Formats: sequence, C-alpha cells, structure tokens
Amino acid sequence: MKQLQSILEKDSFSRTISSIFSILIGLLFGFIILLVSNPTQAVDGFLIILKGGFSTHAKGIGQVLYFATPLILTGLSVGFAFKTGLFNIGAPGQFIMGAFTAVYIGVKWTFLPAPWHWIVALLGATIVGGLWALIPGILKAYLNVHEVIATIMMNYIGMYLANFLVKSYIYDSKKALSMNVADTAVLPKAGLDKIFYNTMGTTKDLSTVNCGIFIAIIIAIIIYIILNKTTFGYELKACGFSQDASKYAGINDKRNLVTSMVISGMLAGLGGGLLYLSGGNGRRIKVVDVLAIEGFNGIPVALLALSNPIGTIFSAIFISYITQGGHYLQTLNFVPEVIDIIIACIIYFSAFSLFFKDYIFRFIKNRVQSMEEKKQERLEDGGEE
Repeated sequence: MKQLQSILEKDSFSRTISSIFSILIGLLFGFIILLVSNPTQAVDGFLIILKGGFSTHAKGIGQVLYFATPLILTGLSVGFAFKTGLFNIGAPGQFIMGAFTAVYIGVKWTFLPAPWHWIVALLGATIVGGLWALIPGILKAYLNVHEVIATIMMNYIGMYLANFLVKSYIYDSKKALSMNVADTAVLPKAGLDKIFYNTMGTTKDLSTVNCGIFIAIIIAIIIYIILNKTTFGYELKACGFSQDASKYAGINDKRNLVTSMVISGMLAGLGGGLLYLSGGNGRRIKVVDVLAIEGFNGIPVALLALSNPIGTIFSAIFISYITQGGHYLQTLNFVPEVIDIIIACIIYFSAFSLFFKDYIFRFIKNRVQSMEEKKQERLEDGGEE
C-alpha cells in the first residue's frame, strides 16, 4: 500500500495517467458520434481511427511523423509560454510568418549551397517568428496589454501579411500556391525515405517525412534542459508562478516576460519552416483567409502534455496519428465533417488533463491514504488485544 501511495505521489505518474484518461474519454466520445452518424459502420470506423497511420503501413507512419513535426514545435511554443505564466495564442501568426520566411529564402536565395541554404532558411523562420512575438511581449511587459488579445490580433495581421507577401514575391499563379523551394533548401530525408514507403508494383510510394522530426525532438530536449536544469529557466518559471514574488526576489520580470514570448514565437516560426521546406512533394503556402491550423493545434498538444517538453513529443505524435486515421474514415463513406468532429472531440478532451491531475488523483490519493490509516488502526487494535 505504501508503494502504491509513493507511486501516486510522483508528479510524472499523475501527469501520464491524467493524459491517458483524457485520450480514452475523447476516443469514447468519438465512438458515440460514429454510432449516431452511421451505426452499421461505427465499429469499423473506430478501428480505422485506432489504426491511425498504420492504415497505410510504412508510408502512413512516415506521414504521421511528418505532420507531427510542426505540432511538436507549436506545442513547445504554447507549453513554454504556459510554464512562464503566459498564454501564447499567437502561434498561428508566428507559424505562418516563419513559414513564409523559410519559403522566401528557399525560393530566392539560390546563391546559397546545400546544406547552408536550408539551415539559413530555418534560422530565418526562427528569427522572424521570434520578432513577431516580440510585439505582444513588449505590450504585455510594459503596457500590461493582455497577451491573448495582442497575440490574436497579431495572428490576423500575420495571416494577411503573409498572403500579401506570397502573392507579391513567391506566387505560382498557375497553381495558386507559393513556388517550390530550390532543391538546396529542401530538408534532407536522412534515410527516412528508405524506411517509410509503400511498394506499388515496381515503384515506391514515398512519404514526405524528413530530418525535421529529429530537429524537433532535439529542440524539445533542449527546451526541457533550459526549463529544468538552468538558472535562466528557473527565473522564467518563477515569473510564471508569481510575477510579484519574482520581482521581490530580484528577478527582472519584464525582461523575462519579453524573452519568454520571443522564445515561444521562435519555436512556432521554426515549426513553420520545418513543415514547408519539404520540396516539390511537400507543402506549399496557400493564399487563404484561414489561420494556420498547426498553430492552434499546438494548444491541445501542450495541454495533453501538461506543458512538459518531452511529453509534447508524444502528444504531438498522438494527435498526428489520430488525424491520419481520421482521413481514412472516408473509405467507409463518413462525411468529412464527422471526421473533423471526432478529431475535435479528442483534442477538446485533452484540456481535461488538468482536471484529472488536480481532482481525480487527489481523490485517489485520499482513498489510498484512508485505507492505509484504517489498516494501521486495525494493526494497533490487534496489538492492544
């Protein structure tokens, strides 16, 4: 009993179990929606969702990793801000501005050889993403403008500015998309194309996964070390816990608020660069009046991981996995709207991770403690007898 109590008291254990509870409830709710929309094929549809990327074998897993790459970075962006007491809802704007910068450098700066071309493009995306977050950071630190309002406004400014810049400088009018980046700006496959592909007769159907997944994982590890193993990270988290207390302790709270928002924006901008530097068979920027979904999906990724940088890796892969499985539901004649609802439900219930962690585990620990006390009382009574 004592061993069970000690395990329950571990923060990492409670975080993991609370996230798993959220996933299971989200999946259950998704199954109910399938039953309502198409009872005869609900079970088959649910199995397709559970199969996720495995629905197309090796290529599907490669696609899961490809689409998880930007989610890891936007999840880190939101989670990093959470850890420092900020709610960065501006990841979509930072993401698309970083994406435009990476594609612009990839298209125009052909004088750069590989690998410097794609490295510079990623650095440019990171810097511009940070600069885009600098404005709401300054407004929050020095004018006390709430970061949610400021970042929402910057999202729309970034979206329309990116549309204007794409059409002005790197627009392919025939396909209504941004131009393909030069071959020297394409992220290397790092041998992943030889692993994640499906055989189609005498040809290979390759996935678009590349070394970006490794870069994202390395960045997540670096962020974890910064937050948990450095004085700088301690100061940032101290400002998140209590800005007044950290200021009393001699920490420059205004500087840390701005720095935190800039780092958060840099992560989102890098995510945009990693997604769009995939070559001709990858993604290209569309000129649309819709905010980048990868930026908003960073919020549930961070919530599901409870803002833990390492947990963000797994939560991003999970959401990408479920999303890929949802796409294959159309083979059973489920309308696309049903697929979107199911994915949204799973993402929505990820927000309940905090509920499970704060209340469910408190209830469980109280029950275990009560059982331990009753056991101790019985032992004492037996000793007296």
